[in-house]
Order: sequence, then C-alpha cells, then structure tokens
Amino acid sequence: MRDQSSGNLQSVRRALRALELISEGECGVTELGRKLGVHKATASRLVATLAERGFVERDPVTEKYRLGFGLISLAGAAMGGNDLVRTARPIVEDLADRTRETVNLGVVSGDAVVYIDQVTGTRSIVSVNWVGQRTPLHCTSNGKVLLAAMSEAERARLLKGDLARLTPKTITDRKVLRSQFSEIVARGYAQTMEELEEGLNAVAAPIRGIGGDVVAALSVSGPAFRMHGVDLPRFGRATAEAAAVISRRLGYVERNRPVA
Repeated sequence: MRDQSSGNLQSVRRALRALELISEGECGVTELGRKLGVHKATASRLVATLAERGFVERDPVTEKYRLGFGLISLAGAAMGGNDLVRTARPIVEDLADRTRETVNLGVVSGDAVVYIDQVTGTRSIVSVNWVGQRTPLHCTSNGKVLLAAMSEAERARLLKGDLARLTPKTITDRKVLRSQFSEIVARGYAQTMEELEEGLNAVAAPIRGIGGDVVAALSVSGPAFRMHGVDLPRFGRATAEAAAVISRRLGYVERNRPVA
C-alpha cells in the first residue's frame, strides 16, 4: 500500500510546480497537465483547488490560468519584498503623513481590485485593514483609475452583467461610467463620493511601470465629513503627484515631458 504521506507530498510538489509554471506565463489545463506529466483531469482538479484559495485565477476569454493576488493573503510578509510595494512604501507613508488619511495601493485581480499595501493616516481613529481584500472596480476610485487605463474591449468584459449598487450613490449606468473614464484620463486622477460605502470618499491616481502601462492605483480615502467634495481635487492632485513619483522610481519616463 502506498504511504499516504508520500501521496500528499507529491500533491504539494505538483501544486508548487504548477504555480511556478503559471508564473512563467498563462497556462491552460491541457498544457499544464502536459508540463506536469499528469492527466488533464488531475491538472483541472489541481488548478481548481488553487483558484478556490485565490492563488490562481482563470481568464474567462482565453480560459487560461494566471497567478492570483490572493497569494498576498497567505504571505503578507513576502509582499513586503515585492518590488512595487517596496518601491512605493516610502511615498505611500509620506502621502499618508501629509494627508493624514488612509492610503492604499491596489491592483487588478480578475474582475476586482485587491489591495496590496496600506498606511493609515494620523486622523484615522478606526480603520479597516484593506490589505488582501477585494472590492468592485466600478465603484471605487482605485478601480475607476484602473478601468480608465484599459481598452474599451477589456472594460466591457469586466463590466458585463449587472453592476452592484452598494449605496444610493453607486454609479451603475455604463454611459456615465464611460464619460468618467475620459475625465479621469484628462485630469490624472479619479474620485468617488460614497459609492462603495456611505460616508466614505476617496481619490486615486495611476501608477505606471517602465513600459508605460498602468500597473497599480494609489488612493487616499477618508470620511466624507473630513474629505468634502470640494476638497477632493486637492487630494487628487497630491495623490497624482505621489503616483508619478512611484512611477518614475519604477522606471517610467514620461515621453512628452521636456528633457532638462
């Protein structure tokens, strides 16, 4: 009889190898099974288990799997060594210090925003720890910034179906959202007023990687009684400036900026 512990160890090794293979590029179940040397059904069960934990996620168009940001929930300490988190951390801390509100770093994960770092400002008495949490794209400042940077086809795919109305102020009209995306690109930041939670306002700006693609969003959020609507442009500009600093530290060079 085969030792059960040996079988369990083999499953663990396959799961780790599957993550390594998927990290090298998106994989379909058939391709993954071939690379692992197992039957397609075995590979399917393996990725289904990994997907349940958020370690991988399936692209609904290509039906291939990629790494999921759910991994950060398991290894928050490891994310401290992530290039984006490590590079952004001093600017995130400075922005939280200057605004005295909560600052978050978010990225796209499937059809949602997942938060990978947070610094709480001195004015926040009680704060939710957003790290590892997922929120909708259409009603968060981070999500709107990330959506604004996408192609129309990608936005349509992510916003298909019914959009959840989480508060009376949540915008679910796609025409209104599209007009907002154009405004976000023009002014350099997004803002939301009580769309995710009643009494919570926020602004966010895009962070670009070395190639110019938007890789994350930087946000400042706080209670509406402190972050009034009239104050959001000021918070937005400060956030956009901080995001630009992070982008430059990641290697992004604004091509249309004159060289000194």
